[in-house]
Amino acid sequence: MTWRDAGLRYHAYGHYLKNRFGARVQKVSLDAKMTCPNVDGTVAIGGCVFCDNRSFSPSRRIPQGAIQAQLDDGIRRLQKRYKVAQFIAYFQPATNTYGPVEKLRPLFEEAIADPRVVGLAIGTRPDCVEEDVLELIEELARQTYVSLEYGMQTMHDRSLTWMNRGCTHQAMIDAVARSRNRGFEICGHIMLGLPGESRSDMLATAREVARLGLDAVKIHNLYAVKNTPLADQVAADEVTLMPRDEYVRTVVDFLELLPAECIVERISGDAPADYFIGPSWCLDKPAVKNAIEQQLRGRDTWQGRLCAVPNSTEPAKPDAVTL
Repeated sequence: MTWRDAGLRYHAYGHYLKNRFGARVQKVSLDAKMTCPNVDGTVAIGGCVFCDNRSFSPSRRIPQGAIQAQLDDGIRRLQKRYKVAQFIAYFQPATNTYGPVEKLRPLFEEAIADPRVVGLAIGTRPDCVEEDVLELIEELARQTYVSLEYGMQTMHDRSLTWMNRGCTHQAMIDAVARSRNRGFEICGHIMLGLPGESRSDMLATAREVARLGLDAVKIHNLYAVKNTPLADQVAADEVTLMPRDEYVRTVVDFLELLPAECIVERISGDAPADYFIGPSWCLDKPAVKNAIEQQLRGRDTWQGRLCAVPNSTEPAKPDAVTL
């Protein structure tokens, strides 16, 4: 059953997984104790301005042992909350392709060897996928479902510079081109509400997601957590975080421009209260989800309604967006 046949307004991840695996599937966050090239000084120092991996990843908030021990603990916790028997091993915090194949292979293989694990998700950066690493992931994709998640964030280099990303959008273009047709899904993380980005800029990123042909996308607003440069900028009124109503409208606009087949893995984000600074509205994820769905219904619109994938190898341009 397609997502439209199911009465949905966008290609929700839960619907996709249930169709693919026949039942609900949950992700188990795993910490491979990786770092990032913009943390260790390879391309930058200090990491992205918004980043504290403990706030993003459950597996970074408690001491961790071997991968199997993390799987056992995570599955036990998830089974207490959900009636679920199938899991995706999610290498979430930091950059999980930032290392030699000899280090990565045993980590990934240990995770997928667990019979409860039906797939593998690998979070990484687009500037950290050497050819031998892509070959390893392609090999794993012949054994199980694999999603490679790239932190795209935006197509605008000025925003990537602001966030101390340590790479330009060209890295994403290159990574997607080299990842294509290898048997695994290509997912892009997108962040809305970056300082200085207009509605036109954000929708240009939506068009670029469509042009790149990403299989999946994760969307969330810029939010601030403690002990980060962004927290300092918010406290100094140098950065204003996006209001909920504006975010909801922008997400709906964004979804309209995505291809109908693109899987929408996330439409909002939050952080644990003890790490969180703001905006306060994103702590209530069910309310944000309901507001987005209400606006989709109220506007009688849906994912892909305005999608026109450009027949071009050139990135989308902000001034090409029709407002």
